[in-house]
Amino acid sequence: MASRAPGTPRASRRGSGTPTFTEQARRSQLVECTIDMIATKGYPATSLAAIAEQAGLSKAAVLYHFSSKDNLTRATLSHVLEQFTSYVNEKVAAEADPRAAVVAYVHAMVGYQRDNRRHVRVITEMLLDDAEGTRLKNPGGHDTAGRWSALADLLAAGQRAGRFREFDPPTIALAVGGAIDGVIGQWLAHPELDLDAAADELERFTLYAIEKRDTPGERREKAN
Repeated sequence: MASRAPGTPRASRRGSGTPTFTEQARRSQLVECTIDMIATKGYPATSLAAIAEQAGLSKAAVLYHFSSKDNLTRATLSHVLEQFTSYVNEKVAAEADPRAAVVAYVHAMVGYQRDNRRHVRVITEMLLDDAEGTRLKNPGGHDTAGRWSALADLLAAGQRAGRFREFDPPTIALAVGGAIDGVIGQWLAHPELDLDAAADELERFTLYAIEKRDTPGERREKAN
């Protein structure tokens, strides 16, 4: 029987195309190694050979699980975005009140990125700061242009419930999202920034933009 060279892939025992438990574990390991490489070296410097070395595998073993660098990095980005989205959705779903849900959204967006700096670097490298043009602006079909649509939906729901003033939800979502991006960008460049305090300020900024306020006449009537 021919022996297998160390680090080369073993053929799957399933004919259906469904990865085995061992294959799933290996793919997860490769995704984590890719996160580390992109976060520390940047996307352009992340190669299959470097990922293989970090994982203790041969390049052929990496290609067995992911047929190209693009496939591996797209799977990595999908993993990061799914983790991020699940976290934010869980925090928002825990709040029935529209105002509390928006506050939870803002704090979840900042809190997740504070606690997962490596993931932030992957998103930044692959979606926001890609120097190669448009090739990676939408890797794997991710709708980056609509990345604030979930917040816009929350704002519209609050309007329907009569909790928020009249405004255009996509525009306000874009403004709030831009503020969050700005704070995170500053934190990446200056890690000493207090993100908890910044999140509190973002909460106040958001609520001031969306909450109803009394007109001068209504304030006079309340004063009387």
